[in-house]
Amino acid sequence: MKVAILGYADQGKSAYEYWQAAGHELTICDSRPDVALPSGVPSQLGAGYLQQLNRFDLIVRAAPTIHPRDIVAANGPDILAKVTSNTNEFMRVCPTKHIIGVTGTKGKGTTSTLITKMLEAGGKRVHLGGNIGIPPLDLLQDDIQREDWVVLELANFQLIDLKYSPPLALCLMVVPEHLNWHADMDEYIEAKKQLFAHQKPSDTAVYYADSEVSHQIASASPGAKITYFAEPGAYVRDDHIVIDNQNVCHVDEIKLPGRHNWQNACAAATVVWQVQQDVSAIRAVLTTFSGLEHRIELVRTVAGVDYYDDSFATTPEASVVALQAFTRPKVIILGGSDKGAAFDELAEAVIREDVRQVVTVGDTGPAIGKALHDRGFTAITPGGTTMPEIVRAAAAAAKKGDVVLLSPGCASFGLFNSYKERGELFKVAVGAL
Repeated sequence: MKVAILGYADQGKSAYEYWQAAGHELTICDSRPDVALPSGVPSQLGAGYLQQLNRFDLIVRAAPTIHPRDIVAANGPDILAKVTSNTNEFMRVCPTKHIIGVTGTKGKGTTSTLITKMLEAGGKRVHLGGNIGIPPLDLLQDDIQREDWVVLELANFQLIDLKYSPPLALCLMVVPEHLNWHADMDEYIEAKKQLFAHQKPSDTAVYYADSEVSHQIASASPGAKITYFAEPGAYVRDDHIVIDNQNVCHVDEIKLPGRHNWQNACAAATVVWQVQQDVSAIRAVLTTFSGLEHRIELVRTVAGVDYYDDSFATTPEASVVALQAFTRPKVIILGGSDKGAAFDELAEAVIREDVRQVVTVGDTGPAIGKALHDRGFTAITPGGTTMPEIVRAAAAAAKKGDVVLLSPGCASFGLFNSYKERGELFKVAVGAL
């Protein structure tokens, strides 16, 4: 079979190895004319990398950020019948049907990890991957057994052309994001719906009770619908996480910082409750797991000031949540590349959440500054173009007892290659203070 691999980054390499092992005739197609490829492999590189794909029997959208509409634009609408993805192929061949899919705008990685750890604490063998950590096809190398469980964190990029839905799926809070990639918010929501749209009536959809959009997305499922943060799922009652009328733990015992993680805790507990009703396993994880890297992560305390890395906050809504996680005065670093988001609610939160100073960076810095000025907030400092400059500007504005928070509310591109690089450079700069 002639197979085209679209994109040759991490997931592209994973796809190449998978279909090569099956003995197919492969061609790598990539927009980068200078991308390093395996020796001797046929390729189609540069501006025309998506053209004339009809000559292939199978087309693998291995780079999730390649939009299906771009494939159609270069080849016509019939081409989509030949297109698959790494996630689709994993769902098709996975040895176990015990698959849990997690989507939403923010909290996917944390919640997916909580689910994994809770299931493991209850004695299950669990494989975690997808948009977090291990690419889906690489999970197949981990000797997945029929009785094992798989937890997949799935973003809109993986979901937009998903043809299979897992038996147990979760939708967290959904707010506008990636509107520079999607045609509009409706398309973003439609992509998320695919996690649920192919479920069976015997399957289960779990969703955030306080989000009408999450409800709308989960309603694409013909299966049972279960809310979290409200009964019948896990919720907060009298400052305790409660499920099935059983106290799991006091909210002060949750190791993850911030009230928003009460939602993630309840989401994970609700999903796990559909598998095993083990309060002790859920409690053990909630009271010990302190979080993922670059998610409100304490880096260092310098001269009485706590420095937190929340580089994963790439939407204004995520930065609002980070501001709400601390009652102390804050210096926050905001800005980055433009994904089409509005900053009005973020500006309101800055005023409301005891922010001493805002350090603005990147292409969106002026827009954030304007939104703040329009509301009478003037404690704004341009941060410069390098992370040491940015950190020094924040440190100069902070006082003993404050929190300095890198929670940009925007994508990293322009100044940094990824949110991970941005966070790592922040840690290095804080370490140098």
